[in-house]
Amino acid sequence: MKNLARRIYNRLKPSPGQPGPVQYNKLDYLTTYRGIVDSLEHVFPHDEAMKRAVGGQFEAMGLLELEALRHFGLREHDYLIDVGCGSGRLAKPLSGYLTGRYLGIDVVPSLLQYAREIVGRPDWRFETATGLTIPEADEAADMVCFFSVLTHLMHEQSFLYLREATRVLKPGGGIVFSFLDFTMPHHWPVFEDTLQDVGVNAQHLNVFLSKDAITVWAERLGLQLEATHDGSDAFIPLSRPIAFEDGHSEQTRGALGQSVCLLRKPLRSGSLADR
Repeated sequence: MKNLARRIYNRLKPSPGQPGPVQYNKLDYLTTYRGIVDSLEHVFPHDEAMKRAVGGQFEAMGLLELEALRHFGLREHDYLIDVGCGSGRLAKPLSGYLTGRYLGIDVVPSLLQYAREIVGRPDWRFETATGLTIPEADEAADMVCFFSVLTHLMHEQSFLYLREATRVLKPGGGIVFSFLDFTMPHHWPVFEDTLQDVGVNAQHLNVFLSKDAITVWAERLGLQLEATHDGSDAFIPLSRPIAFEDGHSEQTRGALGQSVCLLRKPLRSGSLADR
């Protein structure tokens, strides 16, 4: 169990060799993340910088995220909105599965351009995020996901983003997000690392959520809390083994490292419509 916890914690950490703290106001997530990516571009070749910018284990974590979404009900013809899509870690493997629509948004234009290039889907949209809004009409999407996004935003910002996701989601659609949880022992080192940054400008915020808070948020947003899974819970059925850069592999079931939640937008009363 200790080795599993260490592997999972390593997935939450910046990649080895990533530059040290960048002097930005960490509450300004837009400036902070653009600064981090710029710093990586000065240290590493472009391809490696783009992959490190989203935390490492690029191929393996993208596959795990895809398998998680399929487990939560993402179908081939669905419309997925990927908030904080970064450099296409999820979009790349998704492009071989999803025949439906896709919108990826992020605050760093260079990450979006890299994602466009490696995905090669001219029918998909990649757009720069504006504020805490999602550039889509009401009730358009079947699923909205936030992987490693709410972990770096203030609670108020996260709630506003979830409210936007609720707006653009069809009745019956799902919101999937990952989060850091104080009750998870392997998340605690992230908090301890953050303590070292108190009083200085760090690379970014590391923000924790509790399951109780998520329950309240779901109620306030008019959503159903359908599932939560602890970060160490290997709840994701794998269609094939996934190999990681550190040499280990996950064969039949996988864990994301961060805890994961599924919220569901209720169908309208008396509606027989399928999502």
